[in-house]
Amino acid sequence: MAATETIDEMIRVDHAGEYGAARIYAGQLAVMGNRAAVAPAIGRMRAQEARHLAVFDELIVRRRVRPTILHPIWHVAGYMLGVGTALLGPDAAMACTVAVETEIDRHYQAQHDALADGRDPELRAHIADFQAEEVEHRDTASEMGGTGFPVMSALIRAGCRAAIAVTKRI
Repeated sequence: MAATETIDEMIRVDHAGEYGAARIYAGQLAVMGNRAAVAPAIGRMRAQEARHLAVFDELIVRRRVRPTILHPIWHVAGYMLGVGTALLGPDAAMACTVAVETEIDRHYQAQHDALADGRDPELRAHIADFQAEEVEHRDTASEMGGTGFPVMSALIRAGCRAAIAVTKRI
């Protein structure tokens, strides 16, 4: 994270990221339903993402942060990523989670470190809380078969990094 990243940029990108994650899980569950062994884990992850999103929804309003104008793109892209990986099977869906949550862990850690200066203890506490759950998602997905698909995972990770970079500003 650049030292010049503002609190507004942090909230904007985190709001969009949590929304995108919720859309990924919604897409995966739309394809798999309750049939796949991984569905209960995805359901729990989706519920945690919904809680994260609710916090950022509230912060966007209370702090009057402009949300990203890319929201409609993340709406479709997140859902389609979920659908696409679920169509490839449960292991691919879990590999998607590993890839996304690996990047989100790195992203949240950079923000947490940047906020060590004490400028926003409320946001820093939320980030620490949510980061712990994102790491749990990554580890759970890894244990449930999400260790394959190296090319797909690399593309998803690169896409996450690009989405983070562009959403900070737009």
